[in-house]
Amino acid sequence: MAQHPIKSSLTPFIVLLLTFTISACAGVSKYGDTSTNWKEEVALHDGQTMIVKHTFKRGGRREPGQMPNAIYESLAFTPPNSHQTVLWENKKTEDIGNSNFRPLLLDVVDNTPYLVTNALGCLSYNKWGRPNPPYIVFKYDGNAWQRITLQELPAQLTTPNLIVNSADTVAAKADSNLISAATIKSFNSTLIHKEYKTILREPIKDGGDSGCPELVYYKGAWVGPGDSIGKRMMDSRDKKLNKGDNK
Repeated sequence: MAQHPIKSSLTPFIVLLLTFTISACAGVSKYGDTSTNWKEEVALHDGQTMIVKHTFKRGGRREPGQMPNAIYESLAFTPPNSHQTVLWENKKTEDIGNSNFRPLLLDVVDNTPYLVTNALGCLSYNKWGRPNPPYIVFKYDGNAWQRITLQELPAQLTTPNLIVNSADTVAAKADSNLISAATIKSFNSTLIHKEYKTILREPIKDGGDSGCPELVYYKGAWVGPGDSIGKRMMDSRDKKLNKGDNK
């Protein structure tokens, strides 16, 4: 599920306080991990299809009435003309409190897998450099996934072919554990944001995340880049913690 960004009209200092307030509220209720597993028939650019095993987990703290955060996701697949199973993992990190990415497109060109994602929420968007167009792209080099630029993505890769939004919810409601390429195409056609309908190659207004204020991660908190008050608060907290450690 897409996360609602904090409105940019808030000052960086209020953003810092709001982050702490949300964390405190979220601690009121805990939700056990949920895990959803399914398979997707992924339509490749050359007309072939590839079966992808998709795992999605939610859990940890949440606000009452809200779904738990995404904390883990993986895609496992065997590329055409290969016997090697490739695994991509999307793990929760402490700096943003949930997993980092939303996978959009997975394809293979010249026996090389490519994955196009976008940031899962405003904190991840800032963490990964506020890309515009709003994609974070990876290439599998035979041993590990490496981030590459959008310009390095083969030109023939143009259309998202994975379930883009709320993938685990869509899979849980499906009639079969294998979701067909036609079903994925039909579902994605209902999305309204143009960056989810096709892989954009030119910068767009506001980078596709117009509601995300610019933030930097400073000593365990997200603050505005020029937020001297927020940074002093974190400096003070860090000094107290270090002083306590030295006792």
